[in-house]
Amino acid sequence: MARVYNWQLGREMSYWYPESRPKRQFAAVFDTNKCIACQTCTLACKTTWTSGKGQEYMLWNNVESKPYGSYPLAYDVKLLDMLEGQRWEGSTYAGQTIFESAPAGERVLGWRPEEQDYSYPNVGEDDCAGQVDHGAVIQIPHMSWFFYLARICNHCTYPACLSSCPRGSIYKRQEDGIVLVDQNRCRGYQECVRACPYKKVFFNPMTGTSEKCIACYPKIEQGIQPQCFVNCIGKIRMAGFISAPDQARADNPIDYLVHIKKVALPLFPQYGLEPNVYYVPPVHAPVAFNEQLFGPGAGAAMKAYQNAPNDMDLAGLLCLFGSTEAMVAKWRRQGEQIYGFDEKGGELIRVPLREPVHIRPGFDQRLQIIRTNCP
Repeated sequence: MARVYNWQLGREMSYWYPESRPKRQFAAVFDTNKCIACQTCTLACKTTWTSGKGQEYMLWNNVESKPYGSYPLAYDVKLLDMLEGQRWEGSTYAGQTIFESAPAGERVLGWRPEEQDYSYPNVGEDDCAGQVDHGAVIQIPHMSWFFYLARICNHCTYPACLSSCPRGSIYKRQEDGIVLVDQNRCRGYQECVRACPYKKVFFNPMTGTSEKCIACYPKIEQGIQPQCFVNCIGKIRMAGFISAPDQARADNPIDYLVHIKKVALPLFPQYGLEPNVYYVPPVHAPVAFNEQLFGPGAGAAMKAYQNAPNDMDLAGLLCLFGSTEAMVAKWRRQGEQIYGFDEKGGELIRVPLREPVHIRPGFDQRLQIIRTNCP
């Protein structure tokens, strides 16, 4: 196996292929604190890409309630248990990745879900950890808590699906880093299904091939965000391109959130895939739980997010989420106006840092009537 550098682990690791990063890498940031689990993103994806025969069970995008929700069933805890010892020494991962833990003769440590594991997409929905017996005051983090975790393919830098495929039918596009399945080469061995730790590769029994999220690349090529992004009611998502840590630009929204403010973190970085979908951790959940999902930087990220009211730049950038269907390549705050620009510097959108508040008098002089508030 080759040795590659994984900046999320802070060290080199073993991978099946030599390091080969694309010209630029598609990435996204999801703000878990704003997700309301309306599942509009799920339906937007479903009706666009997976409404055919053999795709009935596929959810390229899903939203699950943590700590108990998972799709397919227990996809996360099963692999975490298989990895056994996981430990961080500061910001460096001292445990083994799924590539380094692979049994002899296999490329990746993984497991293949049974058919019934896909039968419970809403398991654990709105189930909270803990209970309140005699009333309590609200505090952060909450004593009883749950949050919604929206998931798509992470279009990883070191995809497990790609490394596991004996046919070489999975590839990573050089122009944007999106991971795709070549349907003509695939023979349905389902090694990719077994290998992906996030279980975002699905087997279609009607076609005999594997299928997965394509990041709506026809839209990306036009500078438009994917379906699940533009249809998000809670405005929790932003798509763009991420730079390497040593090349981060403050005017790149994704770079700013991931590399500069470090408020957005990868999901299960200990797996070793260097995923490119990043999450703002929920501030009301326990730090220890967030660290298991998002790594050792979770506590600092939670504090940075909570400090956003005092950080006009961070608060302003968060206001750009969901403000336009176009991909925002650059951004700038000027006073209390936040601007989003395309790659050529053209203005796409401007939003106020604070919504204007208008307090109308109780008596309307022009109409000579008294205004009443509706309960």
